[in-house]
Amino acid sequence: MPVSVSGRLASDAAPAAEDEIAAYVSAFGAPEVVEVLLPDTSGVLRGKWIPGPAMGKIWSDGVAIPLSIFGLDVWGCEVEATEIHLETGDKDGLCWPVPGTLRPVPWSPRPTAQVLLTMHEPDGTARGKPWLLDPRQQLAAIVDRFAARGLFPCVAFELEFYLLKGDAAPGAMPEPVFPITGQARQNMYSMSDLDAFAGVLHDMRSACSLQGLPADTVISEAAPGQFEVNLYHRVDALGAADDAILLRRLIDGVARRHGLRATFMAKPLVDFAGNGMHVHVSLMDQAGDNLFARPSGEGDRALRHAAAGLLSTMADATLFFVPSFNGYRRLVPGSYAPTSITWGFDNRSVAVRVPNGPPKARRLEHRIAGAEAHPHLVLAAILAGMLEGLEAGIEPPAPLVGNGYENEAPSLSPSMAEAVARFSSSPFIAKAFGEEYRRVYGVMKAEELAAFSRVILPLEYDTYL
Repeated sequence: MPVSVSGRLASDAAPAAEDEIAAYVSAFGAPEVVEVLLPDTSGVLRGKWIPGPAMGKIWSDGVAIPLSIFGLDVWGCEVEATEIHLETGDKDGLCWPVPGTLRPVPWSPRPTAQVLLTMHEPDGTARGKPWLLDPRQQLAAIVDRFAARGLFPCVAFELEFYLLKGDAAPGAMPEPVFPITGQARQNMYSMSDLDAFAGVLHDMRSACSLQGLPADTVISEAAPGQFEVNLYHRVDALGAADDAILLRRLIDGVARRHGLRATFMAKPLVDFAGNGMHVHVSLMDQAGDNLFARPSGEGDRALRHAAAGLLSTMADATLFFVPSFNGYRRLVPGSYAPTSITWGFDNRSVAVRVPNGPPKARRLEHRIAGAEAHPHLVLAAILAGMLEGLEAGIEPPAPLVGNGYENEAPSLSPSMAEAVARFSSSPFIAKAFGEEYRRVYGVMKAEELAAFSRVILPLEYDTYL
């Protein structure tokens, strides 16, 4: 596939708004409501409902949303330490539609459309300048660095989730929906489990088709009621991350229509596997050929440098991959989630895996992120790490053979506290994302950690009361 534009332009070179709106109305009819969606720093969707007849204004005028939306914690509360709220007058940003994301919402009871937004900061021009506290703009900037080198990331996300009973009280222990046998047991790649949930899973696939999301394989995962949906590779890093955000919303929406609840929580059940978000990345050149497949050792050398960059920056970037207090419960030995900074060939116990396959499909699979992580930030950190390795020509340690849980490699951060400290002092993060982004994200996660530290667990009462 020839690639001739920069990464930012590949996603953001918009057709005329009238064309996109006309194509939507022709295919699906006029919507009563348009849901404008802006993923915040935690990947939580914020936004508004716009009346269908006024949808043209979304493209012509933009949508005003406070710049400080990227200073909200995971609960949606202002984090004053970010200093981007009332200290700045809480000014509005200007949000513009992401081209190609105007899509129907088939799980809505009324004719509804949705469109993804990205934030700009007003600067006296018509559209404003990219607001770099928006994770999508951070990813766009890193993709542009690859484009300047004549390289274009080819990306695919894999997303794991559980289906739970939908009638649980808020804050209650989640109760999984067990398949046909009713037994709580591991049943990897089970066809009977797929059959048991065929109704909701087929509706998810149909919704993906209607929305143009490039869904590929659906499998029953390592635990009862756990599934994985894979997205096809795209030579469009921004579009691939957009798809991952929208796929989570789709899975949640369809599950609710079936009276179920989908969760992407990294470790919802103590005795079963957690939910991961694996990311596959290769690099294409201007001719559409895979850099990692070049002959005469050039491809192998580039693959090693990219892997080495991921390993050398992994500890600093862990807070992007595992942004939640709960997420560190997933990183335990024997869980198929990595616990050490390792790489290897066709080895699912390492952090960075080189899957088997033909040379033209050679790629790196990054296996650390939890399913609740922000796809744009996860991918931005992965690409920034790969670029670090390629630019510096770093060589990795020998690829690990055998059980990745039994090695002497450095461990991943075992706790959110350590990840916050490492992130907040990282020169790599400041270089790749800017000192201001490092500061804002770091203080937000430090305050989330403090909130969890103030909670007394039921086990403490059972033990000490």
